[in-house]
Amino acid sequence: MSISVTPADAAREELSGFGGQLIGPGDSSYDEARAVYNAMIDRRPGLIARPSDAEDVAKVIGFAREHDLRLAIRGGGHNGAGLGTVDDGVVIDLSSFKSVEVDPKARKVRVGGGATWGDVDSATGEHGLATPSGIISTTGVGGLTLGGGVGRLQRPFGLTVDNLTAVELVTADGRHVRASEDEEPELFWGMRGAGANFGVVTAFEFKLHEFGPNLVRGLRIYRPEDALAVWDAFRAFLPTAPRELSFSFVIGRAWPNEDYPSEIAGGPIAVISFSHTVSEVAALEAIAPLGKAAKPVVDSVAAQPYLEVQGLYDEAYAWGVRFAAGGGYANDIRPSTMSAVIDHVANGVDDAGVSFTAQGGAIADLPEDAMAFTGRSAPLRILAEEMWVDADRDADAKRWCLEARDIFKPDTIGGHYVNEVPDDVTGPDAIYGPAKAERLCALKRAWDPDNVFRLNHNIAP
Repeated sequence: MSISVTPADAAREELSGFGGQLIGPGDSSYDEARAVYNAMIDRRPGLIARPSDAEDVAKVIGFAREHDLRLAIRGGGHNGAGLGTVDDGVVIDLSSFKSVEVDPKARKVRVGGGATWGDVDSATGEHGLATPSGIISTTGVGGLTLGGGVGRLQRPFGLTVDNLTAVELVTADGRHVRASEDEEPELFWGMRGAGANFGVVTAFEFKLHEFGPNLVRGLRIYRPEDALAVWDAFRAFLPTAPRELSFSFVIGRAWPNEDYPSEIAGGPIAVISFSHTVSEVAALEAIAPLGKAAKPVVDSVAAQPYLEVQGLYDEAYAWGVRFAAGGGYANDIRPSTMSAVIDHVANGVDDAGVSFTAQGGAIADLPEDAMAFTGRSAPLRILAEEMWVDADRDADAKRWCLEARDIFKPDTIGGHYVNEVPDDVTGPDAIYGPAKAERLCALKRAWDPDNVFRLNHNIAP
């Protein structure tokens, strides 16, 4: 670093007219400001800058470049790998960009780059509208969207990026740019799936769909000895499932014990989790082909307010948990692989599991090359994840996730969902495939030739 004082002190001297907040290690709010969702990530930035507008963002980018400081961009702080923070460098914290402006007649919403999905869902729900988001209300709009965006409404309405109509961003050279299908279309292509590489998004625009107020949610829990029969029914059902139905097959653990019937408590379980956008009757009719495989230990279905459903996992995935994950895409999973997954989950601890989520529906409506996001043509998205609270378990838990990934890896196809890339997967070829990687590298050379935005799943110029 070329400055002899701390980055925070230098920024206070040099960023004249900065309208936001500058936080450094000596400030009382520093520890709270540097905390991120995954408690495994404990980094100490030299400066946390909370800009008030796009001009402030440009000033911080320029400051970081002038002093050769690494630059991280923080939206909601949920990035599991900790890419929204950095040791010693600069964090641009977008938490002041929280606005949500709904245009119900045009069925559009404009969202600030630091808003959470809880902010968006609440505002759009007042008008009986929604855009597909994630499954935790505290997740930031920016990170989820720029990586692709998967959740409960994607089969009926498409991925989050499929519903993105424009972004406003500040580029590495301080320009304020709007990208859409009509304005900077090549940049817009790359922003949808690799957007963290090209600038700081200060605003998103999404199209909205008529939906709500209720979502039908169902859960069927099976004994481990029935898992393969249920899986056979699940995989046969995939090609014909109606798009109003979103559903996953999960090998998990019946933990904590007190939440489950004694006959399954503490051990591995197979779970069919589903949601439907129409009604309970339609949901039960849609899921009927899965009912013949085995009798569940727990069988529930009910309509709930969508906003309530969106907050159901907020406590389980609360800030301060420790978290590791690794995923992939597949056309199918062999029964032998599924048996090995069951055995591996049985050896996990606490909240460990592997989910096999149905894609298809509206996700598959667009061609694979429509945008940088990769994997929409695969019938299955797979995720191994574990959550825990004891720091002494970090190494074991991370190893468990990688071992789980290694079990299903032989059945996977190319590409990765950027928001769920395993620790040992590197390079744009592995994530996007060679053709998209080449196109993205050219885009990077055009918009960020000095690789200012490199704290991400990086595309080198």
